[in-house]
Amino acid sequence: MTEFMYLLRIPKDRVAVLIGKNGETKKRVEQETSTQLKIDSKEGEVEVIGKDALGLYASREIIQAIGRGFNPEFALLLLKQDYAFEQININDYLKTEDAMQRLKGRVIGSEGKARKYIEEMTETHISVYGKTIGIIGETENASTARQAIESLLKGSQHSNVYHWLEKRRKEQKRKEFEEDKIELKEKFKEKSKKDADEEIDAEDEIDEDNIDNETDADK
Repeated sequence: MTEFMYLLRIPKDRVAVLIGKNGETKKRVEQETSTQLKIDSKEGEVEVIGKDALGLYASREIIQAIGRGFNPEFALLLLKQDYAFEQININDYLKTEDAMQRLKGRVIGSEGKARKYIEEMTETHISVYGKTIGIIGETENASTARQAIESLLKGSQHSNVYHWLEKRRKEQKRKEFEEDKIELKEKFKEKSKKDADEEIDAEDEIDEDNIDNETDADK
């Protein structure tokens, strides 16, 4: 089978986090994704080698997430099939060179309140690191968090963004409730059909027994 390779670069101060104590994080990423990592600590370059395309993709996403400031435990959530990693480049929203800190401050909020609120409302994890903002969460939730953050970067008031998040959360919970109802109905139908089939089988067995008894009596 053909081997594939990705070459990534992460900030040098994140290399030690990727490697982990006694190399534990690196080993876990390799084991969970069936890949091999070759790390150049001096340059911050990481070679990801493997034969499985899905494993390579997962490994790349995890490494990038760690490189953008995420705790490895949060980054490893990307092993789950329905989880995604979103990344926003703050430079795309800069109007002046000195606006970087102000924009980061809008997303983080006083004592981290804005970031925490978005995380709670979308059930995601958010990292503001360097010139980027990273998001990890279930695909739909990560997309919602991204929209909220981009609105703040564009200048929307926090109260408006919070109101929008509350509305989206209610809509999502309603959608999940309806999906659960449909699933329960389907399970109930399947159980009812199974019970009916078992009852018919039982009646057939009784009829067969009655026939056998009548035959014996005729003899």
